[in-house]
Parts: sequence; structure tokens; C-alpha cells
Amino acid sequence: MDDDVSRRVALEVADGIATVRLDRPDKLNALDPAMFEALVEAGTSLIDRDDVGAVVLTGAGRAFCAGLDFGSFAAMAEGGAARVVVPREPLGAARALGQQAVHVWSLVPAPVIAAVHGFAFGGGLQIALGADIRIVAPDAQLSVMEVQWGLVPDMCGTQLLPELVGRDVAKELALTGRKVSGTDAVGLGLATRAADDPLADAQALAAEIAGHSRSATRAVKRLVELAGRVPLAEGLQAEQEEIGALIGSPEQAAVVRRRLGA
Repeated sequence: MDDDVSRRVALEVADGIATVRLDRPDKLNALDPAMFEALVEAGTSLIDRDDVGAVVLTGAGRAFCAGLDFGSFAAMAEGGAARVVVPREPLGAARALGQQAVHVWSLVPAPVIAAVHGFAFGGGLQIALGADIRIVAPDAQLSVMEVQWGLVPDMCGTQLLPELVGRDVAKELALTGRKVSGTDAVGLGLATRAADDPLADAQALAAEIAGHSRSATRAVKRLVELAGRVPLAEGLQAEQEEIGALIGSPEQAAVVRRRLGA
């Protein structure tokens, strides 16, 4: 791994929980090519890990992620190449690097919880949208900010936002770039819930999830990801296939025995 990439994101696994921390606090965890690469590497490294029952995605210092590094905007103004549209080997449905930094979290089998504090602007917000659950500080500031820089949300944001807030609100947020507080984000559906200490809350939730059957929690994630994206008959069939694989499995039997005190 390139030294710049290795320094951008810290990954720790303990007690079945992976903590992924954007680690550029002096820049409010601003996104640059090394940060994108580090996020993709961290996410892909978790895809095949059976010892991870839940993931917490957070940022070091005063912000979750303030968005694209200002140096990249300066390069664009001077006609420099965009940083996220260069085709790469596909990662799931995503080919562009910036999209992969978001999409990778949907490919991680374990549920992913974003703990958002300070700023989550532009690409930073889109990274949070890649998580399954978002816990935000009430005073956090979130914004789909790209339009204010003459851009569009190009890190899966246009595809993920409407599912969460509806098409009209998604358009309003993306067309204005207005900032919303963590409290308002919950009301809009942009965040799951607010907590004074979102990281502690995310860690507690991750511990609860990691304590359940991993086969079951991963199946829940797979099934909910299908909802609205495949025909109903396909989604219902997937339910039956998942429950058929779970019932009577050694893991499920062990859960029953624990619940019954056997």
C-alpha cells in the first residue's frame, strides 16, 4: 500500500467490530486521491472477513469529512483532470474511484454504521450515505454541496439520496447545496437518528448487531438492499431462500438453545 494511502484511513478490528476512521484531521478529513484509494482498500479488505459482525465508519478530529480537498477544486478551475471519473476495474456496479469509495460499503456483508460529527459536506456526505445506518450529532452540518462548486453529486449520491429522502427533497438538497443540521437531517430521512456522542452510540449499536447471528444480520442486509430494486416476486423469493438457509442451520440452532437457556 502506498504510504499516503496507508496514512489516510485507520482500520481496527476488535470484538467483532471493525472501526474505519478517516484519518486526516488537520484537513477535516478532506478527500484526495489517496483518501479515496484508502477507503476502497479498507472496504474491500472487509468483504471476506468472517470475524467482522459490524462496521463503524467515522472521522478523526473535528469532522466526519468536509468533502473534496480544496486543491482539487483549484486544479479543476485550471483545467485539471477530474479525480473520480477515471475508469477503473469495476467494483460491484461502480467504475469511478469516487463512486467505489461509497459503493464498497454496500458490498461489505456486515452492516455498516456511519458516526457523523462536525461536517459532512459533498463527497463526505456521500460516503456517509454508503453506510447502512447513519447516527449524527444534533449540531452536525450536512450538505449536498457540489452545485455550489459547479458540479453534481457523482459519488453515488444521485442514486442513494432519492431512496432516503424522496425525489423532490433530493432535488432540493442537490439543487441548492443548503446545509442542514443533524437534527434536521433525521427529520428529512437523511440520517437514521441523532445522538450527542454519535461514535459511542454507533459503537454500542455495532456491539449489539455483532452479538446476533452473523448469518442472519448479513441476510437482513442483503434482503433490504433488494427492496425496490428488483421485482417484488424476486424479493419474496430471496426471502424464502434466505430463511430456508437459516432455519435449522448450526448457527441458528445455537441461537435457539441460548435463547431457551438450554
